[in-house]
Amino acid sequence: MDYVTISELAARQVIDATAVFEEFERSKAEARRYSGGMYWKRQGAYEYLVKTYPDNRQSRLGPKSAETEQTYEQFTAAKQKAEARFKFLKSTLVDMERMNKAVKAGRVPSLVVKVLQAIEDAGLSEHFVVVGTHALYAYETAAGVHIAAGAMATRDVDLLWDARRRVRFISDMAKLDQSMLAVLRQAEPSFVRKEGQAETAITSTGFEVDFLRRMPEGDDPHPVRFTADEDDLWPVQAPRAGVLTGAPRFEQVVISVTGQMARMRTISPESFVEFKRWMADKAPQRDPKKRRRDKMQADIVESLLREGLLVSRT
Repeated sequence: MDYVTISELAARQVIDATAVFEEFERSKAEARRYSGGMYWKRQGAYEYLVKTYPDNRQSRLGPKSAETEQTYEQFTAAKQKAEARFKFLKSTLVDMERMNKAVKAGRVPSLVVKVLQAIEDAGLSEHFVVVGTHALYAYETAAGVHIAAGAMATRDVDLLWDARRRVRFISDMAKLDQSMLAVLRQAEPSFVRKEGQAETAITSTGFEVDFLRRMPEGDDPHPVRFTADEDDLWPVQAPRAGVLTGAPRFEQVVISVTGQMARMRTISPESFVEFKRWMADKAPQRDPKKRRRDKMQADIVESLLREGLLVSRT
């Protein structure tokens, strides 16, 4: 069998854990809206309401009045409410992660989930999508199945950089003030740029993260390094990656073997099937063993779609 249905216990746990994770994400975003604070500052005979921001910026909201007092009270109440909800859901999430591990609800390699979460925490998730073999974890979770191990075996994860958003990406990286390699090190400190492969970050245990990009189009910069840091990564051009860049998206909360969760952003299963068929049949200089695996993966995802176990979300 190319895949088997997961147990009813695991299926229920995936549903419950996903619901908690998604609510946690919403509460985190809400709490972020109230990051920083407000305080009253006296200057001479006047008192002003000051708004503070996480990056240490400050702005005056006006002199003390009925209106600014109301602004202060509303902000303070909303901030306390948002932070309390976030704290509660963070605790609930920890409990869910323990249950995930206990019932073996997840199969994603722990480091992959940590990498996805590090990118999310850095505010860069809109710039990358998972392509290649690891996308199967999103599809199998959505379908409630376990795909055969032979189709999943790989020691690297491919992340496609969306060159169409490069201006926004440059701005986000500038605000972050970190290299892409430093972001990965939040997930695993041993990440370094692989010698001779500037698009690849590798850990001390040999796990790799490969950054891909479409072939240059229009005013795309080429070549491009993620940041000015000399040790940072350079996404590599990949054949037909432009097709993947423009493909419809598919998002799924995935669970690691240790129970931790992250949101995986990938391409639609239909786009995956089409691309894998091209890889199997037409990709130049493709290793025959990889062609066979490409065909297997396309067949499996197409079967999940045909049986209605996997439904596109576009």
